[in-house]
Amino acid sequence: MSFHASAKREEEAKAEAAVPVESKGGLFGTGLSEWFALPIGLTAAVPLIKFDWYVINEETQLLAVFLAFCVTVYTQGGDAIYKALDEKAVNLLKEHTEAEEKVIQALEQKLVFLKANQNMVNDFEAINEIRAETYTKLNAAGAIKPQHDFKAQVERMLNMIAQEEASQTEKLKTALMAEATATVTEKFSSDKALKKAALDAAISKIKGGKAGADPVQAAFVQFFKDKAAAAKKSGDDSEEKAQREAMIAKMNSVAKNEGFFFQFDAKGTPSMTV
Repeated sequence: MSFHASAKREEEAKAEAAVPVESKGGLFGTGLSEWFALPIGLTAAVPLIKFDWYVINEETQLLAVFLAFCVTVYTQGGDAIYKALDEKAVNLLKEHTEAEEKVIQALEQKLVFLKANQNMVNDFEAINEIRAETYTKLNAAGAIKPQHDFKAQVERMLNMIAQEEASQTEKLKTALMAEATATVTEKFSSDKALKKAALDAAISKIKGGKAGADPVQAAFVQFFKDKAAAAKKSGDDSEEKAQREAMIAKMNSVAKNEGFFFQFDAKGTPSMTV
């Protein structure tokens, strides 16, 4: 059964309210045949015309033509007119019903949506609780994170210093070895006695005899001893200062570019920048 929001039509209400009355049919509902109307009409027309109670003129003729037209239209085209009007009424009712069905479907969908959103308040409360808990954890992590970052920055600097010192040491070893090689080579080239001693030592090792002190090794050892003694006596530390300044400048550049929490002064002492 379809539900409609519109009120019942007046014709439907009258049809429901009307009480069926049994009709006898016939002439004026008497049960007599309608053909009895013909003699009755003729009998009544004679005295009406005779005594001029009813005058037949152009108005009467016009009335007769109009009645004939109405009877003809009713008998011949009444069904067609009824069907046309009834079809239009049926179409209007159908369109109205379809529109009402669409409205009802939209209202039912809205009802389903509203029922589905009954727990929206609880959902938002749960979301707010999760958000507050997340912010609390983030704040706790934010208090610890700078310490971890500072530790990582210090380790980065220490590794950088160790690598730089290893690089400088390797460079110094290479330079000293080159200088020692050049000095010993020049010394043996200019001294025939050293040449002879080095040659004798080499031949003795080849023969497998008892070898004495190696003059070349002794020359290298003596060079490094003399170099160490000279460095100890010398008070010139300009090279070390230059290396320290270069190292400090490099560390400050890295600290600035990577946003470290500290920097170094001219003496190499770190100071916080945050």
